[in-house]
Amino acid sequence: MWLGRCACLLVLGQWRFMVGRLVFPRTWGGCKGLMAETLSTEAQAADALRAPAQQNGDASDEARGERLPAPVGSEVELAPGSAEQASAAVPDPGKRKKRRGATRERIVPPPKKRRTGVSFTDEHFAETSYYFEGGLRKVRPYYFDFRTYCKGRWVGHSLLHVFRTEFRAQPLAYYEAAVRAGRLHLNGEPVQDLAIVLKDNDFLRNTVHRHEPPVTAEPIRLLAENEEVVVVDKPSSIPVHPCGRFRHNTVIFILGKEHQLKELHPLHRLDRLTSGVLMFAKTAAVSERIHEQVRDRQLEKEYVCRVEGEFPAEEVTCKEPILVVSYKVGVCRVDPRGKPCETVFQRLSYSGHSSVVQCRPLTGRTHQIRVHLQFLGHPIINDPIYNSVAWGPSRGRGGHIPKTDEELLQDLVAEHQAKQSLDVLELCESDLSPGLIDSTAPSSELDKNSLEELASAAQKMNGAIEKVPQDLDRVAVAPGEAAEADVVNQETDPLCAECRLVRQDPLPQELVMFLHARRYKGPGFEYFSPLPAWAQDDWQED
Repeated sequence: MWLGRCACLLVLGQWRFMVGRLVFPRTWGGCKGLMAETLSTEAQAADALRAPAQQNGDASDEARGERLPAPVGSEVELAPGSAEQASAAVPDPGKRKKRRGATRERIVPPPKKRRTGVSFTDEHFAETSYYFEGGLRKVRPYYFDFRTYCKGRWVGHSLLHVFRTEFRAQPLAYYEAAVRAGRLHLNGEPVQDLAIVLKDNDFLRNTVHRHEPPVTAEPIRLLAENEEVVVVDKPSSIPVHPCGRFRHNTVIFILGKEHQLKELHPLHRLDRLTSGVLMFAKTAAVSERIHEQVRDRQLEKEYVCRVEGEFPAEEVTCKEPILVVSYKVGVCRVDPRGKPCETVFQRLSYSGHSSVVQCRPLTGRTHQIRVHLQFLGHPIINDPIYNSVAWGPSRGRGGHIPKTDEELLQDLVAEHQAKQSLDVLELCESDLSPGLIDSTAPSSELDKNSLEELASAAQKMNGAIEKVPQDLDRVAVAPGEAAEADVVNQETDPLCAECRLVRQDPLPQELVMFLHARRYKGPGFEYFSPLPAWAQDDWQED
């Protein structure tokens, strides 16, 4: 859902946005930063993967949008918009000439030829680095700029008013400290006072300290590569594209940084916790050809999963309609008001406690396989959403859910907030509305009494960072300069709430959901991924 107007330009080989009077999403602050990442390159990549195939408006079976990419995209937090909407927002040259002398109007250069491949530059890859620990791939914290033009409804209001009414994920003390530390910029100049009144086309930039959740250290294996496609075996826990708190810990970034596979055209998407076959086209022509095959239902998909209990030995077809309970939280359920869909299941084995089941989704709805298995009373044994106690004693079997949708969402969020696993719901603390927040959860808010001290420390850090080389990993720190090490490596930041939290690392096995995309087949191609260990006959349950 686009609530504003945007135009997409190709600048220096990377996507950038020129946004005018763009209305941004409701989720702000915290781990997503003060300002929406409207001008960030990953915004384009994310929406390219999440834009729906307009033929049916569906999401896919096991991703909150395993969809064909659109030529252009928007920020992750914005609802997907069509390429036609984006293209229509580009003003024609005649109108630009008439506006050239207008007061406070930006001059937007003509759009260059657009490239539909998702691409990042070496500068993006050099923002930070990976390290491996305890079976996990981790990203060193780093600084990142969130940027936006002034929204229409902000015009005539002060920054203080905007922060108080729309950016409530952080207390005002944080924004005051950010001003003192020089982290907020308006039209390229540091903000001196939050009382400043915003004008049309004002450009805001906020520098934040980003922390990314760890993912499994399991490598992304190459299944096939030729002149047309790249096919990989995606491990569980790694998102396909930058979204939420994930940027460098994504398939797109890892392929670019470690395998030099860039400017790829994603052909479909797998949910973060789903593993298996993931395909990319190398050219726009190949991408469009496979687009057509999917639209014509020529693409066959086959998954395997391990579910609770003894699944029926005979083939089972489930045609229950699926309704999206919440796009924001990413939860669906069987409901007569939902969209029609169909999944064919066949048991492959039974261990005495759980069954390995082959799944063939014939339609593509959000979380289709997982929702249908829950309805049948055989949820995936470690599904963090559809096998949760939040659904009630029957865990949603037969569509029986003894609570309202609002109560269900609140209980799901509370469960994962207590486990520090909101990323499972593709949420972070800043996404939580008052009705979803657990008031007993520990707070990381700034103590206003320490405002001056934190702002002063941040100012010193800003100066130190500006003096160090760009290649942070190769900077040698002398023994007497240990105090400067965190500055050089960007590991900690005085204003960062995440730096003050103590999070326990998940175990690698906790990042795996037993759902695997085993086979993708279309006219002229067929790709397989080996069965994961949990699907083998000799797998031992804990």
